[in-house]
Amino acid sequence: MSTIDEATLLAYLRCHYRVLGELPFTLKIGEQSAALLALYERLDSNCAAFLTACNPRGELLDDEANHGIQSTLMRDIAARGHAGIAGVGEDPDGDWRGEDSVLVPGMDLATAMAIGDAYGQNALVWAGPDARPQLILLR
Repeated sequence: MSTIDEATLLAYLRCHYRVLGELPFTLKIGEQSAALLALYERLDSNCAAFLTACNPRGELLDDEANHGIQSTLMRDIAARGHAGIAGVGEDPDGDWRGEDSVLVPGMDLATAMAIGDAYGQNALVWAGPDARPQLILLR
């Protein structure tokens, strides 16, 4: 059972998870992504994690603090041998500000969960071989 309140959970489920790289695309929970499948093929991968370090445990931080912890996350990802593609998690209605994020092709679910937990996140997005993003709750 999750400790995440219903409004926050619904926001995560409705969020647009935008991947910004040279071939930008948007991930939506439960919807298979042809663009993600194509990325898997280009990178010889079969999974990906969409992560952020911003606003741990849903506590709003200022831009400077979020930028600092997101930069640390990016260094952690690189130290684990992964390349990330910049992204942003956005409310489709624009009611809340987007969070800097990163898509990490090839990151398995266990590693993604460990990183999300280490950065105090409530949840993360992960997609397996079917390229259908799932909301993975950590709290």
